[in-house]
Amino acid sequence: MPEGDTIFRAARTLNQALAGKPVVRFESMFPALTRIHDDAPLTGRQVESVKSAGKHVLMQFSGGLVLRTHMRMNGSWHIYRPGEAWQRPRRDMRIVIATADFEAVGFNIPVAEFIRERDLRRNRDLRRLGPDLLSADFDEAEAVARIRARVPAEIGDVLLDQSALAGIGNVYKSETLFACGVSPFAPAGSLDEEAVRNLVQTARRFLTVNVSTGLAAMTTYTGFRRTTRRDDPRERLWVYGRARLPCRRCGTAIRVRKQGRDARLTYWCPACQDSKR
Repeated sequence: MPEGDTIFRAARTLNQALAGKPVVRFESMFPALTRIHDDAPLTGRQVESVKSAGKHVLMQFSGGLVLRTHMRMNGSWHIYRPGEAWQRPRRDMRIVIATADFEAVGFNIPVAEFIRERDLRRNRDLRRLGPDLLSADFDEAEAVARIRARVPAEIGDVLLDQSALAGIGNVYKSETLFACGVSPFAPAGSLDEEAVRNLVQTARRFLTVNVSTGLAAMTTYTGFRRTTRRDDPRERLWVYGRARLPCRRCGTAIRVRKQGRDARLTYWCPACQDSKR
């Protein structure tokens, strides 16, 4: 599943390409979207803004209509010039939103719905989001409280819970826990407030750095390279994807294990992170 910084950058690129422009063409493989377009055409409406909310992309159109999409594991948005060849086959297309200058193509997007702007706050999926790490009004105290409330759950699972803290994915989970010296398997309730606050601040710093670096103009976001350590391509990450390789701090072999209901891979250093397991 794309991380919060990836979604943020995708929304920013879409906003740069589409905002302020009227829609000249709309296509969708989602019958529910097509029905709404047939009744109240998207063509002619102006794209007012594109923003991220956690791992959701919210594209707002004039007339009070919002398109919510969620990428899950394999979805992506691409931006093309009119007539430019797509990098993915047409069978993977789910949504096309075209202006005179650009067309945004959503490939393999599993979740998409139109929502009236007035109903956004009542939307079940958006309402359950925890504080968004990349939001300008991020509420650190609320994030800390929500994490500490998950008393019996392992902290590695809690950091992936978007209702506790929105924006962290599997990469930042492992990297943040390593940077803070916390075992992924420690119960959230065993961590004091200072330790949880350090996790939240570190995760926010990692995500913020990776959305502040140079933006590749008008391209797919799937090739984005992130770092929690340095710019050298060989040394970008501390532990993620480095199973059995030596820890960059102490030389102990990095370990990997499936964790949680969804069996997501967790990478950690058993020496630096004080794991008893």
